[in-house]
Amino acid sequence: MNLIELIWTFVGFFLTLFVFSYIFGDNILFRFASYLLVGVSAGYLMVIIFYKVLIPKIVIPFSTGSTLQKTLVIIPLALGTLLLFKLSPRLARLGNVSMGYLVGAGAAVLVGGVIFGTLFPQTGAAVAAFGISGTTVAPGIQILGAAILLIGTITSLAYFQFGMRGKSMDKPRQSKLMIFISKVGQIFIAVTLGALFAGAMLAALTALIERLGSLWTAITLFLH
Repeated sequence: MNLIELIWTFVGFFLTLFVFSYIFGDNILFRFASYLLVGVSAGYLMVIIFYKVLIPKIVIPFSTGSTLQKTLVIIPLALGTLLLFKLSPRLARLGNVSMGYLVGAGAAVLVGGVIFGTLFPQTGAAVAAFGISGTTVAPGIQILGAAILLIGTITSLAYFQFGMRGKSMDKPRQSKLMIFISKVGQIFIAVTLGALFAGAMLAALTALIERLGSLWTAITLFLH
């Protein structure tokens, strides 16, 4: 191991100890590691934006592009400039145009992602799961799994639509069948959240084991 690798090993060693110091409560060492992480992340993000967005998307087209490209670059440049006025309380209104554009574009991307990335694929997967041709699984097992998938999808949607509504005097009384379907959907959602939590815990334990291994490596190098 060369000198540079040795230095970064001990830097990682001490920063890991700073993070682990949170076990004893919030302290200056943990805050230093947190602020360092935020600062490094912000600096890295700025470098990515500068070299991947500003230079290729604005600077190069505006300096060497055609007339049409230069005209099109003026639009995002003007919106970005107006967005900077949000830093001033007096001139914050000038940035509302840019904020409106960002909110509208973000909502459009979100709705499109929900429809084409979740709703349609989920519907297609629920229907395609009943296809038994070309599969190595027994037809009975395949149909059973498809039925569970379809029941989970329908009951989960029913729970969000009918089971989560607050109590109100004007709320129509639900039938026992709809209440039962919502309860089944709640079970599917609980199982899904449990699986996600288990995955998050497994990832956290993996990261913990990796950090403990790095601590052991640094201690071994220090003792030798």
